[in-house]
This record gives sequence, C-alpha cells and structure tokens, in this order.
Amino acid sequence: MTAVQIRSADAAEPALAVRARDVLISEWTKLRSVRSTYWTLLVAAVIAVAGSALSALPAGRGAGLPDPVAFSFIGWVEYPVLAVGILGALAFTAEAATGQIRLTFTAVPRRRAVLAAKAAAVGALALVFGELLAFTSFSLTQALLSRHGQGVSLSHPGVPGAVLAAGFVLVVVAVTGLALGAVIRHTAAAIAALPALFYLPLSLLWLPSPWNHRIDRFTLPVAAYQVVALHPATNLLAPAFSMLVLIAWPAAALLAAALLITRRDA
Repeated sequence: MTAVQIRSADAAEPALAVRARDVLISEWTKLRSVRSTYWTLLVAAVIAVAGSALSALPAGRGAGLPDPVAFSFIGWVEYPVLAVGILGALAFTAEAATGQIRLTFTAVPRRRAVLAAKAAAVGALALVFGELLAFTSFSLTQALLSRHGQGVSLSHPGVPGAVLAAGFVLVVVAVTGLALGAVIRHTAAAIAALPALFYLPLSLLWLPSPWNHRIDRFTLPVAAYQVVALHPATNLLAPAFSMLVLIAWPAAALLAAALLITRRDA
C-alpha cells in the first residue's frame, strides 16, 4: 500500500468524537422510538405524584411531620422507582430478546461503547424526567401540607439540594437497571431482580444494633433517604457520603456489565 493510500484510509476513518456522537444518537433514537419508554415514565409520574399527594392529605391534619421534605417523595418508594428501573433494563433486554443486539454489535464492534451510549441516553432521560417529577411532587405535597401549617418553601435552606437529589435518585435507579439488564439479558429475570436488588438489603434492618445501621447505610433506599431529607438521620452516613453510595451502585453495576459484555456471545 502506498503512502497516498494509507493517508486516504486514515482520512476515511471517522474521528472518535464523530463515532461517539453517532452511537449516542442511535441509542437515543431507539429509546424514544419505543412505546414502553413513554408508558413506564407515565406510570412512574402518575403513581409518584398521586401517592405523595394522597399521603399528604391525612398527614397534614395530624401531628408535625419529622421531615416534610422527605415526605414529598413518599409516593416514590415502590412502583415509580421500579418503573424507572424497568425502563433502564428494557433498554438492553428488549434488543437482546429480539436479536437486534447482534446487529448493534456488528455495527459498533466496541461493545463497551454501546453500553456507555445506552447509559448516557437512559441517564439523561432519567435526569430530566426525575428533576421535573421531583419539583412537581415537592410543590404539590408542600401546598397540601401548608394548608395545615406543616409545609416548607423551596427557598428554605437545604430544600433545593434535597429536591435536586431526589431527581438524581431516579438516574441512579435507571442506570442500575440498564446494567442489570446487560448482565442478565432476559427481560422477565431482570425485572424480577430489580426489587430484590433495591429492597432485599433492607432486611438488614432486622440485624442486632449497631450492625443494622452499619450495613444498611450502604443500601440504595437508605442512602436515598439521607440525600432527600431535610433532617438526615445522625446515625447514618452524612448526605455527601450517601450521595457517593448512590453513585457507587450504578458505577459498580456498569463495571460488571462492561466486563461481561465483552466476554459473552451476542
């Protein structure tokens, strides 16, 4: 091959930034083109807002709430969180179930680049959705609590950070669900594993003290409570360290997925 041919071949190779952009656009197109994305987000939004609002109606008439900010997200505890996790899992398992993942890996041989693009697309969608949902849940819940003198305003010290953290929790759940789907590659199994991964560690609360709190502070639900609470528990990790715990969960899950995705057949 002559020098001119070598230079022509090099020039024909797209730049890394261009390839990354193309993969990201492809994964975003896949995510927004399936109806399951909109249905899971709709279910999460309706149940989260309605659950928090319905809980606030009787709670506002009772004794003072220990943490009115954390109470704004009480409707998120079960189904909305799982719905967002399912959205993340489906971003991978849906392709694996139809065999389309083989075409994806053929078009993009660097499988970790595909995983990274999926994580970026799912994470970005979950971030926008999560923040909108967080501010909506907070505003509605506090409006109901304020009728009985128990609400707090968004300008109250510590509240904006807690509300923003609540939206970020959905990013953590969605990306962790994606990584779980990449590891398991089966939709039903991944969906079944989600509640076990999120809620089974809470059984550690039944351990004798002080081991229960020494261990459960590293679970997703407890760490999430610490970052969304106006008055975090003093016997658990501080909010800053709890945020690191939240980040560590999807990071560890993505690391496991990245290791397995290159060692298994498509």
